Amino acid sequence: MNRRNFLSLTGTFTGGMLLLPDFLHAFGSQNNLVIGEQCLVFIQLNGGNDGLNTFIPYENPLYYDLRTKIAINKNDVIGKNKGMAFHPALKDFAQMQQNGDLSVIQNVGYPEPVRSHFRSQEIWQTATDSNMYLNEGWLGRYLDLQCKEHQPTAGINLDSIDNLALKGVEPNSITVKDPNRFKIRTDKEENIKLSDNPQLDFVRKIANSVTEGSDDIQKALAKSTAEISYPKTGLSKNLEWIARLVKGNLNSKVYYTSLGGFDTHDNQLDIHKRKLTELNDAIFSFYTDLKKAQLLQNVTIVVFSEFGRRVKDNGNGTDHGTAAPMFVIGGNNKSKIIGTNPNLSDLDNGDLKHQIDFRSVYATLLQQKMNFDYTKIGINNKPLEGLF
Repeated sequence: MNRRNFLSLTGTFTGGMLLLPDFLHAFGSQNNLVIGEQCLVFIQLNGGNDGLNTFIPYENPLYYDLRTKIAINKNDVIGKNKGMAFHPALKDFAQMQQNGDLSVIQNVGYPEPVRSHFRSQEIWQTATDSNMYLNEGWLGRYLDLQCKEHQPTAGINLDSIDNLALKGVEPNSITVKDPNRFKIRTDKEENIKLSDNPQLDFVRKIANSVTEGSDDIQKALAKSTAEISYPKTGLSKNLEWIARLVKGNLNSKVYYTSLGGFDTHDNQLDIHKRKLTELNDAIFSFYTDLKKAQLLQNVTIVVFSEFGRRVKDNGNGTDHGTAAPMFVIGGNNKSKIIGTNPNLSDLDNGDLKHQIDFRSVYATLLQQKMNFDYTKIGINNKPLEGLF
């Protein structure tokens, strides 16, 4: 069995009780990875979120001319700032910005954009050019270099499927749907003899990472509780778990989760309002929880989607587009609107032209928050100035 197939069996947990045979128990413990106190939390909006109806150029008449069916009324937008404002469902995004804790990065994308959901997500997750392919994700490559010692919980993916962004050569991350049910057998033999078979020993090494990861997660959960009541949604539950792991000193450097449902070709007004409400309520609960625990300055939350939507509506929704805004919350960001307002009069075949390459944002996160040389993982874009 090759390493990746074995990892798919041992490194991904979607709930239920994990029972490992005794010979695959942890035969050594590793110190937690501690690099300062900073961590990154990524929230990926799957389906291509409509950025123009999320952070709205309400003062631009072209917005209303091009979106006669789905434009948000300028009397309904909130948090007006330099010609831009939030969708009314994002009332707490506006509040976080007013509190000085939320930055908006305008017109984020990449050259030669791809409108396939899967391929564009892959580009964002590997941080490659649109004509390049890699098997390892940008965060997986970072963790491979940063984790000189084996650290199975350096990255945590709260989801039911693995995320390419966290995949590296070494097993430095774990995917888990419900950390509270992520357990292992505790009965152990005292005298474990390694075999003369290197493949079996490799299997033990991978299983060891799983066992240690479970132990670390359970210890962190035991040391923390939810300080507030979260909404009863999937994203809220994932962010509640992340908050507990952060408060429990798991010392993971990267947390990742996602929210789907943003492919709004039809019935966009109702669907988008519903998804943005779920996003707003989940993130504001997470934000409030971290703030009460005095940890918001240590946690940088990044919200993004694989692409935006086309500028002109299709009658009842929008089709796949290109550039869109990113949101950065916490981590002592400077609470700015970075970049110019979307230029609706200079389009590329009906799509927004990207102004900021997403890899510049990645470079900034690695350099400013992780104290890491981003060029070591193949990112050559200059860091974005003014975010932190």
